Amino acid sequence: MFRRRNSSHHELGSDDQLQKVNELRTSLGPLTGSNLQYCTDACLKRYLVARNWNVDKSKKMLEETLKWRSTFKPEEIRWHEVAMEGETGKVYRANFHDCHGRTVLILRPGMQNTTSLDNQIKHLVYLIENAILNLPESQEQMAWLIDFTGWSITNNVPIKSARDTIGILQNHYPERLAVAFLYSPPRIFEAFWKIVKYFLDPKTFEKVKFVYPKNKDSVEVMKSYFDMDNLPMEFGGKATLNYDHEEFSKQMAKDDAKAAKFWGLEKNHPIPSGLSVAEAAAPAAQS
Repeated sequence: MFRRRNSSHHELGSDDQLQKVNELRTSLGPLTGSNLQYCTDACLKRYLVARNWNVDKSKKMLEETLKWRSTFKPEEIRWHEVAMEGETGKVYRANFHDCHGRTVLILRPGMQNTTSLDNQIKHLVYLIENAILNLPESQEQMAWLIDFTGWSITNNVPIKSARDTIGILQNHYPERLAVAFLYSPPRIFEAFWKIVKYFLDPKTFEKVKFVYPKNKDSVEVMKSYFDMDNLPMEFGGKATLNYDHEEFSKQMAKDDAKAAKFWGLEKNHPIPSGLSVAEAAAPAAQS
């Protein structure tokens, strides 16, 4: 029911990969400011992988991202601008990693608490940027856990919002998603999925895993990615899922200072109230 065509894979040796990265960098021409900081070799490689090492297609994709970032300015979003969206914990960065050390985002669409699609997307983009900011040095990808507790057709994500969200993730954060687990979605979700899946490119589609508690094979896939002792019970694990908005907000305030320092925007980002300069600039704790 959830099958789709396979994507083509094009593997290159390390020397050939480096040559492609250099070709893409040359084709972009001179870069300045945040664009220069954004376009690291690792970044260019992600865009090349997303377009099967085709330099022209990768260049087009990357230039569209740079244009989007120049208007959306995701690196300048601060927690206080989106904190209201996060009050219910509908999307937040987990305090644990997967078995590969990747940052984990927990999404709970049943906890939707607002109606502004623009603000909802801004909130999600903020947390994607935050997840990337908190990736261990050895990792470039994150994992998503989607909990359908409380989800119903009444609080369903509008098709336009789903399409826009998928578009941003695929087009502007290529190769940032390692896997997305949809845990125990209700039967009514199938109709929604039949529409949404056509917005996914083959590479992203392959990363979506449906997990049903009574399906042994799908549960085993989940176990291969997570330590059951760290995984919340809502996803079949043994831990307690506890979102504390006040504590999370304090962590995001610290991360805002860290992000400002990373992007060279300290002058535009005052130290959060109640924090010392040292506290605000300190790296977020890795669990």
